[in-house]
Amino acid sequence: MTNTPVNHVDWSIPFGFDQARLVQAPTRWLLCSGQTSIGPDGALQHAGDMGQQIEAAMRSLVDLLAAADMTLDNVVRVTAYTTDVDAFITAPRAERPQTWALTLIGVSRLAYPELLVELEATACA
Repeated sequence: MTNTPVNHVDWSIPFGFDQARLVQAPTRWLLCSGQTSIGPDGALQHAGDMGQQIEAAMRSLVDLLAAADMTLDNVVRVTAYTTDVDAFITAPRAERPQTWALTLIGVSRLAYPELLVELEATACA
């Protein structure tokens, strides 16, 4: 499988996402439901902290991918739902080498009122 960035403009690259990803010869697809900062015990983590909720959702996504024998390198698309678009954009987050096609959607609330972000992903291998 090849997973190649496609950009007709380059402004999005410094923000960590591509306009599109070209996937050729996929053999397996993983369609991930929204990952959040809900811990393994079902309890909310990091109430009120956008940056920590993003990182917790990313860790959850990494664990979910690993369960399917995949990594972040297999992700081709992420949809991020957030209750605060400005806070999401400015939140500190760990550097990562991967980029993917990203859609950011502002919503009035998520499954739990304290959730600030939910990351939905598509991966292929």
